[in-house]
Amino acid sequence: MKDASSTVDTASRKPPLIELRLWRQFLAVAEELHFGRAARGLNMTQPPLTQAIAQLEVLLGVRLFDRTKRSVQLTAAGAALVPEARDLLARAQALPAYARASADGEAGRLRLAFVSTVGFELLPRWVLAFRAHYPKVQLELIEATGDVQLQAFERGEIDAGFMLHSPGFAPTGLACRRISQEPLVVAVPGQHALAGKADVALADLLGQPLVIFPRRIVPSLYDAIFAMYHAAGYLPQVAQEAIQMQTIVNLVSAGLGIAWVPESVRQFQRPGVVYRSVPAVRSGKTRAPAMPGCETSLVWPAANANPALARFMAFIGE
Repeated sequence: MKDASSTVDTASRKPPLIELRLWRQFLAVAEELHFGRAARGLNMTQPPLTQAIAQLEVLLGVRLFDRTKRSVQLTAAGAALVPEARDLLARAQALPAYARASADGEAGRLRLAFVSTVGFELLPRWVLAFRAHYPKVQLELIEATGDVQLQAFERGEIDAGFMLHSPGFAPTGLACRRISQEPLVVAVPGQHALAGKADVALADLLGQPLVIFPRRIVPSLYDAIFAMYHAAGYLPQVAQEAIQMQTIVNLVSAGLGIAWVPESVRQFQRPGVVYRSVPAVRSGKTRAPAMPGCETSLVWPAANANPALARFMAFIGE
């Protein structure tokens, strides 16, 4: 009967650390099935090779070869290890090149967050082309609103992120590169009387129920929209808040209200919703409140030294 303590010791024993040299020697014998020829191919004598294989078998706790004076044959365990050993050695041989590629940003991992508006056009095109050019870069895409991205930066969970904000109001404390600038347009329920108008004036919209994102999501843009209403003497009638632009448009289609969205959202064609541009107009000497626009920026910690990020930025700037 086995002692209980010896069972615990065996179960808790760490797997042996086996040098690549032993795997090379094992593979040489496995391919030749002859210790003498394998030793000559390894530029060594036969006795050290025989000892190395015996050492490997002890470390593994299994017999790899059946030996007689006339033949050497792989055991079932030995045969099963052959493709794994080949793969291990191939990957080990590729490591120096992979290290150099990682240092150049042509390999490695890039964790990239994005707001939904970037996903309509820009991001899919960039991702498709970048992956084709740099297949060794593991590009991880995480859809997240701006507030969630800021928290992810603090925890070190992302390398960079595409954020939406008012012009000139990119998040502080982060390096920034502007990607695009666009006006806001209004999404109107298809059954609304305004949907039939080719031209919609701001005055027609100020008293309408509003579907909008919570302020914490894009505070600068939220404040710009409210400032436009206040400048016209109105307090926005917020009917519903929603986080994602697609959800906002869906709620507009349900007739909950109108919504101010980036022009790129026009590409999200939802039945029951029409998009209209709203020009700022002059009335005598009085100019209507300025129409807010928005920017999308790529932001990242200034101390981020991920070469894959630099490679991605150079790629999208071409």
